[in-house]
Amino acid sequence: MWRVLTFIFLCVSGCSFFAPATVQTTRSADLEGRAIRRIAVVSPNGKVLEQRAQAAYTSAPPEKGPSAEELSELLARLVYSSMASMPNWQIVSEREVREVAQTIPPGADLARLRKIGEMVYADALIVARMERYRERVGNEWGAQSPASVAFVLNLIDVRRGDVIWSARFDETQKPLSENVLALGQIGQRGIRWLTAEQLTQEGVRKAVGDLYPILVRNSVPS
Repeated sequence: MWRVLTFIFLCVSGCSFFAPATVQTTRSADLEGRAIRRIAVVSPNGKVLEQRAQAAYTSAPPEKGPSAEELSELLARLVYSSMASMPNWQIVSEREVREVAQTIPPGADLARLRKIGEMVYADALIVARMERYRERVGNEWGAQSPASVAFVLNLIDVRRGDVIWSARFDETQKPLSENVLALGQIGQRGIRWLTAEQLTQEGVRKAVGDLYPILVRNSVPS
């Protein structure tokens, strides 16, 4: 048995292994009593993000890499897709959010976001903000530099304007040789270097998976 395990380790020690996604969540003590039924997913204004941390978004030169706005829109799309695939909660369509947002002057202020929420009849907004997005250098079987992603999701009560749930994901992929204790997860995640988008998608699934039972449990009649 030990010979088999040793052989597996030697074969994959140079490969990557995606350890369980690091997601930290916090929530308001009265979240379950807020009657959150209908949710819209939005991203903040890209110009504000560019001013804050342009260099953190991509390892490529700014003129070649995606903009901060594009990355936050990617994050919002992944969040929407993950949420829309789950039953028993109402998710405002991307098209409806986009059409309404185009009628409101640009900006990342809370008042604008709440206005979008009111116009699509949402009880809450998930504001998706990308903080770091570095693409891997190499391919799925060999990377000179791993993907690295960090993002924040905030659930904002449209009526009150406060954050009632928040999730932060921060992950840089590591070789299996640096994470031997995660060997048992190979069957679940595989052994390969992920792209930044795949890493982001995994984090989104973890974050949405935390929020789903909290809201759905209180929205489905017993």
